[in-house]
Amino acid sequence: MTILDGKILADLVQQRVQQEVEELKIRTGKVPGLTVVIAGNDPASQIYVRGKNKTAEKLGIESRVLELDASVSSSELLDTISRLNMDGDVHGILVQMPLPDHLDEWEILDHIDPAKDVDRFHPVNLGMLTLQRTDIYPCTPAGILETLDHYKIDLSGTHAVVLGRSFIVGKPMAAMLTNRNATVTLCHSRTRDLPSILKQADIIVAAIGKPGFVTADMVKDGVVLVDVGINRLDKKEDVLALCDESQIKKFEKKGYGITGDIHKETFAKSSYYTPVPGGIGAMTVAMLMQNTLRLFKKQLHLD
Repeated sequence: MTILDGKILADLVQQRVQQEVEELKIRTGKVPGLTVVIAGNDPASQIYVRGKNKTAEKLGIESRVLELDASVSSSELLDTISRLNMDGDVHGILVQMPLPDHLDEWEILDHIDPAKDVDRFHPVNLGMLTLQRTDIYPCTPAGILETLDHYKIDLSGTHAVVLGRSFIVGKPMAAMLTNRNATVTLCHSRTRDLPSILKQADIIVAAIGKPGFVTADMVKDGVVLVDVGINRLDKKEDVLALCDESQIKKFEKKGYGITGDIHKETFAKSSYYTPVPGGIGAMTVAMLMQNTLRLFKKQLHLD
């Protein structure tokens, strides 16, 4: 089995982005601008946004974070997005999910200019993805394909099973794998006889948010395992059962451990697998930076 090291690959992607940002700054006098809008104080979102901001600044991208109160009204948030849509120095707009319960996610996402939608969640961009009429993709699925390509894993003719049907990962991932000539089964909470479907898979992409859900008895030998799950565990017995040694040590120091949706013992049956952490999570942020650069180039007609 071979580890698909997302951290090493993410560093390579970020180096490419940084180099091109520097070259374009010399050529145009401008740099890509990314603005992240966050409403409320969800701890996980706050950490994620700080990480995005830090990475963008390191790569020379002009990064701004607009922090709004959890009680922000829909009209206030829509007005904020309208201003960003009109701002020529903002090339990528990201509204951090989840939003407070009183806000309609789709109303907010629909209001982002599709040309500045860095997450690629706008219905126009998701439709263009399905039709194979775009070269900019949602960050996590894009990071998965970048990883598989880097390790020269041929998707054509394979049976790929995607666990989870969210518009963030599952649905765009299924479309992108189909566009790469894989035969795709998209599974979800109401899928019948899930173990028998997983057993047929050449590639499994797990994105359901259930720690250790995919176990060794569910997969065949030689399967490629892509774990999108990032699950925090606070109980020692769960950490010992589901986490690797590095996370067990982390629990001893910080009181929690991180694991994915695929049980650690399942990896022994795989030909390739992505670790958690150190796999797709790192690639998601790298692809966000790449998307910001590509939107910048398109808006300045530099492609």
